[in-house]
Amino acid sequence: MCELLGMSANVPTDICFSFSGFLRRGGDTGPHGDGWGIAFYEQGGYREFRDPHPSAASPIARLICDYPIKSNIVISHIRQANVGHVGLANTHPYTREMWGRQWCYAHNGQLEGWQALELSFYRPVGSTDSEHAFCWLLGELRKRFPDPPSNPEALWGVLQELCARLRTLGVFNLLLSDGHYLYCFCSTKLVHITRRAPFGKAQLRDADLVVDFVEHTTCHDIVSVIATEALTDNERWERMRPGELLVWRHGEILARYAADTM
Repeated sequence: MCELLGMSANVPTDICFSFSGFLRRGGDTGPHGDGWGIAFYEQGGYREFRDPHPSAASPIARLICDYPIKSNIVISHIRQANVGHVGLANTHPYTREMWGRQWCYAHNGQLEGWQALELSFYRPVGSTDSEHAFCWLLGELRKRFPDPPSNPEALWGVLQELCARLRTLGVFNLLLSDGHYLYCFCSTKLVHITRRAPFGKAQLRDADLVVDFVEHTTCHDIVSVIATEALTDNERWERMRPGELLVWRHGEILARYAADTM
């Protein structure tokens, strides 16, 4: 299956260290060689890079490592194709506009019977189950909330409900953001780590690279990374529970919805 990488930070932060290990899994240390993409929310704007070629050998991926884009929210994906051909249209992350915001989405897993999900406002460009599920998910949110809800927690509860429904169709691990919050839904496997003072050193699993975060941070920085599998081998990553939804803001967990709270 595919793999996911996300970041939420309280200050604009680059993801070069984590991404340097993550991209190696796209055709080098891992089999996910059917395309990759990464999206950044920065200064009220949105930018993304997508490439249908393996990330481990991609000049665009190397550019991301050499060009430290500072962002508060990042979503990245490396693909191992199951549904839909290998091509740019089927490369994550996907994005759509709702309420004047760019919504970015990446999915790990495979769904059954996804064609029966009735679409409303949005249509897929490619042919994947992932993009169809995204169009359905965003359309359902828009039907329930024609305008942004004054209480964002109302939206979070509905998002948990919709993700839980998609989980009944198969494996549905999700990263989603509107530029304000980062949402993570775990169907089978997602882990996360929050780095804050006192900072230390980290060693990548997939590359011979060590970083001492003391040299790159201040005592006020909070940076959280979410991934399918832990990216470092000398840090303790927390595993999400199946059916759990986490809502991140500025590197902190604002809300946690478990399957048994639905």
